Formats: sequence, structure tokens, C-alpha cells
Amino acid sequence: MSDPISPFPPPDFPLYEERGPVQVFWVPRPRPRYWLHALLLVATFFTTLAVGARFQYNFAHRLPLLDLEDSSGLPFPLMWILRRPSNLLLGLPFSLSLMGILLCHEMGHYLYCRKYHVYATLPFFLPAPTLIGTLGAFIRIKSPIRTRRALFDIGIGGPIAGFVVALPLLFVGLALSQPAHHKVELLQLGFPYIFTFAHRFFGPQVPLDALQLHPVAIAAWFGMFATSLNLLPGGQLDGGHIIASVWPRAHRWISICTIVALLAMSWFLFAGWLLWAIFLLIAIRHPRVPEYPKLNPARLWIALLGLIMLAVTIAPRPFSGLSLDEVIQQSIHGGEK
Repeated sequence: MSDPISPFPPPDFPLYEERGPVQVFWVPRPRPRYWLHALLLVATFFTTLAVGARFQYNFAHRLPLLDLEDSSGLPFPLMWILRRPSNLLLGLPFSLSLMGILLCHEMGHYLYCRKYHVYATLPFFLPAPTLIGTLGAFIRIKSPIRTRRALFDIGIGGPIAGFVVALPLLFVGLALSQPAHHKVELLQLGFPYIFTFAHRFFGPQVPLDALQLHPVAIAAWFGMFATSLNLLPGGQLDGGHIIASVWPRAHRWISICTIVALLAMSWFLFAGWLLWAIFLLIAIRHPRVPEYPKLNPARLWIALLGLIMLAVTIAPRPFSGLSLDEVIQQSIHGGEK
């Protein structure tokens, strides 16, 4: 701890005339690239529309989520859309639901950045020919976060906003879902606890794994999954921001424990956790914020809410048959054949 500094200058401190004028440098903020945000938004809207249209078509015709009989829809139904462009309208429920969750999540971060005068970009959406038509969205924070309170609010604002939107969509999607009348799905989803709880009140009276999900419910599933990923307590994820603001000295050790847990989960449950373990290992260091002032008790209770959100939205085995152990065994036995 440094010695206290007197607010008065020492007797031999040079006056202003002796030191000369002080130079002040002003660095302007970079000009927002609105055209890029708009272009990515429109492109992501198209890709999620295309995927959602195929989901809706398969749902209406009692087909599996991924219909193997029509390879034009695997994994991205571009040729199927080009043959029938009018089918794009079928994708509106899925696209609007998924993009609404992602947009609210990122705007939760962005608005708190504006509140605390932290410079951040508007959301960047990432279109991609994936199963859901996107790789998500993100904002870039380009100035320091100066207090633990600001770091906490910015970190948890996104997950809460996304969860608040995804929850009613989950209820609506389960109410619109129907019992499956086809063979076992090629891609079997693992359900977080929030799905099990909501299914008791809103879903058809069949087991959850025997349910054909409506596209809105599929969007809610991916929205909940994205919420749990962001709330992982480590690195520079939203959960890492929360840990760094609540308990900054323990951030590194909690991050290491999270990485170890993800490595174990990748071997026994889902190989994709390995990528998140690597990501956290690369970005394990968190920018420092002043230790004082500390968070008030109300924010500590909200942090507990964030932990509960993680517990009810995470699916430890989101896709069946894809653990690292199973993938390696399949590749070995496949090579022997």
C-alpha cells in the first residue's frame, strides 16, 4: 500500500509558467460501420430463415428434424430454397425467435455499456450454413471498464435479457409441439432442466424425448444453450466477467476448474466441450478492474440468480452419441472395417 499523497504541491514544485503548457491529446472514437452491421443482420436473417423454413416444413409433414431422404436439406437447405423461394416464409417463426433471443442478449450488454460510458459496437451477427443458420452474435468493447459494478452489470445484463425472451418462447414452442410419428431422430437433443420443468405444464403428455419440437421450441433450445455457454464461469465469457466482479482474486482458479470440468465433460458427454475448454485456456486472463468499491448485496443476489440460470439452462450432453470417447471409438472401429 502506497503512502498517502498530500493534495498540496511541495514547496519546490515548479509552477505552470516554469513547466510550460500541457499538451492534451484527444483521440476520436472510430466511426461506426453501420453498413456492416446491417449487412450481417440481413445475411443472418436469410440463413436462419432458410433453416427455419426446413424445420417448419419437416414439422408440418411429420418428418424428422433432419430428413435423410432429402439430402438437399442437409445440413443447410440452400438448394431446397432455390427450388422454392416462397418456402422462406415458413422460416419466420424460427428466425424471428432465434434472432430475437440473440439480439436481446447482445443489447443487454450494449445498453449497460452505454450507461457506464464504455465504448462498444453494435451487435455483429454471424451468418453461417450451420444447423441453425448462424454462429451467434457479439459486440466488441473498445474501452476500459473502470468499476466492478460496471463489469458486473455489463456481464450479466446479456444473459438475463436473452433468458427473459427465451423463456416465454420455450413455453409457446412446447405448447405447439406434437408427439413424434417417425423413427428416432438422427440428431437427438439433450434437454436442460428448464425444458423438463416447462414440459410438465405446457408440453403434450408424452415423454420429452418422444416429442417433435416446434421450430419455436428449437430456437428456444439453442437460445438456452447459448445462455449457458456464456454463463460458464471462466475467462472472458459473461460468466468470467461476473466472477471477476464478485470475486476477482479467485477468477483464475475458478477458470482453471471450469476448464478441467469441460475437459472431463468432453470425454464422457460431448466432444464440443473440448473447444470451449481450449477457448477458455486461451482467454483465461481477465482485464483487471479496481478492487474497490465492492459490489453491494443486491448484486450478489443477482449473481446467485446467474448461477441458477446456468444450472437450469446447461445441457451437459446437448447431442447424443458425440462424446470424445464415442467419436474416437467409432473412428477406430470404422477404420478397422
